[in-house]
Amino acid sequence: MGTIINPFKDQYHSSQSFLTKKLLPWTIYCILPIAVFRLYFYPLNLPLSSIDQFPNSTPITIKPSLSHPPPSQGNEGTLNATSSCDYTSGKWVPDKQGPLYNGTSCGTIKQGQNCISHGRPDLGFLQWRWKPNQCSIPRFNPNTFLQLIQNKHIAFVGDSMARNQLESLLCMLSTVSTPNLIYKNGEDSKFRRWNFPSHNANLSIYWSPFLVQGVEKSNNGPNHNKLYLNRVDEKWGSELGTIDQVVLSIGHWFLHPAVYYDQDSVIGCHYCPGLNHTEIGFYDVLRKALKTTLNAIMKKSEEAKGKRIDVVLTTFSPSHFEGEWDKAGACPKTEPELEEKLVEGMNGEMRNIEVEEVGFAKEKSDKGFRVEALDVTKLSLMRPDGHPGPYMYPFPFANGVTERVQNDCVHWCLPGPIDTWNEILLEVMKKWNLGQS
Repeated sequence: MGTIINPFKDQYHSSQSFLTKKLLPWTIYCILPIAVFRLYFYPLNLPLSSIDQFPNSTPITIKPSLSHPPPSQGNEGTLNATSSCDYTSGKWVPDKQGPLYNGTSCGTIKQGQNCISHGRPDLGFLQWRWKPNQCSIPRFNPNTFLQLIQNKHIAFVGDSMARNQLESLLCMLSTVSTPNLIYKNGEDSKFRRWNFPSHNANLSIYWSPFLVQGVEKSNNGPNHNKLYLNRVDEKWGSELGTIDQVVLSIGHWFLHPAVYYDQDSVIGCHYCPGLNHTEIGFYDVLRKALKTTLNAIMKKSEEAKGKRIDVVLTTFSPSHFEGEWDKAGACPKTEPELEEKLVEGMNGEMRNIEVEEVGFAKEKSDKGFRVEALDVTKLSLMRPDGHPGPYMYPFPFANGVTERVQNDCVHWCLPGPIDTWNEILLEVMKKWNLGQS
């Protein structure tokens, strides 16, 4: 039988080729915008990476340093796990969002720092945010912090600046979970502990203004402090076995008159006329107290098999008295310093000693011991407007301006610039959670 020829076959293929060439591109052009629109407004729910499981968890490697900041990293706020952010250099920028809490929404503010409730009229000091030069610090996420301290005990140890920082942290965390005060003791409740039942987490404050053993001056005794530099204060040292992370903060009490001991022998003093001791100042004493403290924590951490004690040292917080503190000195400024300032003089010496001792501890410790300097000296120096000033007392000018009104230019209003310290503390802890030391 002969081959049957379909006279329409070539015509059909020719028509199909024509349709493919003409219609397919137009089809793609129509579908592509629809697909882009769909993905933009309804993104795919892909599995979260270990970094994304915590909100605002762009990791920042904290690098407090005595040297200059690192070169620019490019796009702000896009640092990956191996990048670094020198958050110590930057500026305060306007921020309309303001703090997480206020003077009435938080019940753990010490009255002396409750500036809003005490009638401070200028609230512009709440509308600023610290912006490092190379990156951005994420806003504090209380849920993230609570997840990181779940089933843990975090202890703030030191002077009233440690208490100030802890009370700031409590207020920020209280916006999502209410803490219960489960322990208090000592004059002015200098030893307290709160529990967050939502995460079985404890936060404590231990009053220890020298970290090492000390006897504070009193009206009934010597008018100088006694410091025993070879051993830590047992009020907190004896409980290290129950603590997972320590936040240390000292400085201002070392400026007071004191006699120093090593193994119960006097080695010198600071401002002790008439006692026949060698004047040795307080810088080397601060360094020795920090060495003793960090070595004791490091040793305890190494001895406690399977239990690590992490350490954060908050650096010196400058005061802003204009005039002598005990002679009508005040801090009347209502805005931050907008130009970056050098940390010099006593502020710089105190800060440098603290950062250096953290560096030395890192060098001599094993890999299981984690210690970090929370270097807040410069950013705090640039906030002369953030102190209670006369509003350490309720409505100090209710009856007019008196001849002398006492001012607090050392501690920080709550809310206020000190909240930034805890934003950076959270970044340190997120970095540790990612396994970065």
